[in-house]
Amino acid sequence: MIALHMLEVRDCMSKLLLSDIFDAFLFIEGDITTFNTFHLDGYLKKDFFDTEEALSRFSSREYSLWKEVRTLCYTIIKGKKTPLGFKFVFCLSGENTSRLLVQEGLSFSPEDVRGLYLNLSFDGSTLHCVTGTSMNTFMMDKSLEHAWDTMVQRFFKQKQMPFEVL
Repeated sequence: MIALHMLEVRDCMSKLLLSDIFDAFLFIEGDITTFNTFHLDGYLKKDFFDTEEALSRFSSREYSLWKEVRTLCYTIIKGKKTPLGFKFVFCLSGENTSRLLVQEGLSFSPEDVRGLYLNLSFDGSTLHCVTGTSMNTFMMDKSLEHAWDTMVQRFFKQKQMPFEVL
């Protein structure tokens, strides 16, 4: 786990809310505080879907993708006043988790990994990102955690989102 301080808040917010940079991440949950606090649960309610086509589109995952809720979050946040704060929890998709395990030559199976998380929080002036790793069983081996932390830093550098490690 690492904590990152995002140095260019306005640019990061723009990339988060107005671009597709985070669209492939699963959206676990979020809280946005403006004149009210809005809580969003990313867990898909499959009973809502009434067609086989729609249901099959979502059957392989439990959570919404960021691209499916990003516009709603932007609608809540946009305006002349900066939000008082927000917190978003993202998770790397199963497919991308498997890809990371192979790329890094790690001996874990995808079934060993409950989730690789990004927690973005904004307190009205500063934006932070905290990584997290959750395994299905206790593991002394922290190689996946280190690989995930390194990948997140590479991701932000590649997307030109400057940060400092706290």
